[in-house]
Amino acid sequence: MSKKTIITYVALLRGINVGKAKRIAMADLRALVEGLGFTDARTILNSGNIVFRGAAAKNETVAARICEAIADSHTFTANVVVLTRSDLESVIESNPFPHQTLDHSRLLVAFAPSPDDLRRAEELSEGSWNGEEIAVRGRAAYLWLPPGVADSVLAKEFGKVTRDAVTARNWATVLKLQALAGS
Repeated sequence: MSKKTIITYVALLRGINVGKAKRIAMADLRALVEGLGFTDARTILNSGNIVFRGAAAKNETVAARICEAIADSHTFTANVVVLTRSDLESVIESNPFPHQTLDHSRLLVAFAPSPDDLRRAEELSEGSWNGEEIAVRGRAAYLWLPPGVADSVLAKEFGKVTRDAVTARNWATVLKLQALAGS
């Protein structure tokens, strides 16, 4: 009899708890994930960041199970990107803008289910963005946005080419997820 390998996952839900639509309490999200057989579910912030443990499986399979559970228990759907703790560590280590990490609110990491979801965004790195920068590395795109997200021309263009395929977190949240996944 073989033992299942238990790993730490990080799930990032897109577009929940923004405005009045798509509301889900973090306690409900934890219960939902644990109801799927995962354990040690912990959330940070109110924007759909959850760390949990479970048997090793494909990230896409875990994401699909969470999406289906949300659709079954709520009146909406939400895109979910799942990474392992190892995936998250790799994203952090691959940061092409380490000199920009002092201002965590202006460095965004956009996570995609697969590298294919970021193919069109790679073309943006060839443009001139008045001090704003973008780099795509695997399943993540890094955006350095000195004017801030709300005033960023690059962020608006990035949103047009990626549409609903990605979900973004600022560097501070990425580091909080790393700490939570490592504890």
